[in-house]
Amino acid sequence: MGHLRTASSTINELREFASFTPCEQRYIKRSIDIGLGRQDAFKLWARDAGEMSSIRSQYVVYQDLKSLRSQLPDETSFEGMDGFMGKLVRITAFDLSQGRIEGFSAFRFLYERILGARVRPWLPAAFCAASALPQIRPDRRKLLLHSISEAAATAPGWSESEPAFFPEWVEKEAA
Repeated sequence: MGHLRTASSTINELREFASFTPCEQRYIKRSIDIGLGRQDAFKLWARDAGEMSSIRSQYVVYQDLKSLRSQLPDETSFEGMDGFMGKLVRITAFDLSQGRIEGFSAFRFLYERILGARVRPWLPAAFCAASALPQIRPDRRKLLLHSISEAAATAPGWSESEPAFFPEWVEKEAA
C-alpha cells in the first residue's frame, strides 16, 4: 500500500511540475541544483553573462539553506522564529526578484525540495512577506500575492511526506 501511495504522490508531483511555465521549470531545476549541490550550475545553466551573475548571486544567497534546515523552529513556539523567518524571507525575496517564479505553487514546489517537507507551514508567511517587500516591483507584487489561494494561506495542517520527484536537467539529443 505504501508503494502505491508513493507512486501516486510522484505522479501528482510530476503533474504539478508540468503545470509550471517553462521559465519556472528551468529556474526550479537550476535552483535545486544550487540548493542541494547536485550540479555545477555555471556549466549547466548559464547561457550568458547575465545568467552567470545571477547564478553567482544565488550561490551566495543560498549559503543560508544549510542553517535553515537545521534551525527549523517549532510551529507552536515563537522561539527561534526571528532568525529563521528573516533568512527565509531574504532567500525568498531573492528568488522572487529574479522574475522567474510566477506564483506560490512554483515557489512551494521549489522550497519543499531545497528545505524539506517540514518547512511547509512557514512557506505562506515567507512568500507573502517577500512578495510585499519594496524590492519586488508593484505590478509583480500584485501578481504574486494574488497567486496564493486562501486554502494555502489558511491551511490547518501540512503533509509531512517528503517530496519524491526532484526534476533535473535533461540533455537534448542530437537529431
